[in-house]
Amino acid sequence: MARPAHALIPASYVFLRRGDEVLLQLRHGTDYMNDHWAAGAAGHGERYETALETAVREAREELGIEIHSEDLVAITVMQRQLVGGPDKEQRVDWFFECRTWSGTPRIQEPDKCADLRWFALGDLPSPLVPHEALALEALAQGSHATVHFVSRTDPRHPSR
Repeated sequence: MARPAHALIPASYVFLRRGDEVLLQLRHGTDYMNDHWAAGAAGHGERYETALETAVREAREELGIEIHSEDLVAITVMQRQLVGGPDKEQRVDWFFECRTWSGTPRIQEPDKCADLRWFALGDLPSPLVPHEALALEALAQGSHATVHFVSRTDPRHPSR
């Protein structure tokens, strides 16, 4: 018997860089990882939107800045899954670094973001969203275009 097709939800993350610093937001009022530091801009891709288009849109929506896709540098791609879990827990994440933008980054969604700050890559805050911490580690090491696979099992469902 054939297995059902694998579906992944795409998301793009943008780490703005200023010298050795990175801009992070403090998540608050969301249904995921509240009170954890995360990428300055991130979100799910919309239907037929590329990962680069998602990154550009999210930077505009969440930070009020304009970035261009040619200014985005891929840091890492990560597949995350919750084995036996719901479809919304099957993900592919695209992480980008951006050093050029127009406008001043500011909180655009105060109902989802409690703070926005620059941090030295060698002195990041805690707690960080765990899978984003992996991307920040790659960024700090100067790595680009690495691939990570994060898989865990949903304790409510048997492994397949």
